[in-house]
Amino acid sequence: MRTTVTLDLDVHRLLKEAERRSGQPFKQVLNDALRAGLKRPPARTPPFKQRVFSLGRPRVDLTKAGALAAELEDLEIIAKGRRDARR
Repeated sequence: MRTTVTLDLDVHRLLKEAERRSGQPFKQVLNDALRAGLKRPPARTPPFKQRVFSLGRPRVDLTKAGALAAELEDLEIIAKGRRDARR
């Protein structure tokens, strides 16, 4: 079967190196590499596990931390605007 394939430059280099080493035509090297890669079972990597640590109980009430952060940001923007206006 004839088809057009776009190869990344590094893949093309690897195939050309394998072609020189083996003495086989590029087409054969490409087909052999594809067969070997497709027959190989996918690598099984262990699932990622994030280590966690207890930081203890919060020392302040965090239920409105987002609102507090937004208010502090607003105050900083206002203060910066006032400083710029004085210049």
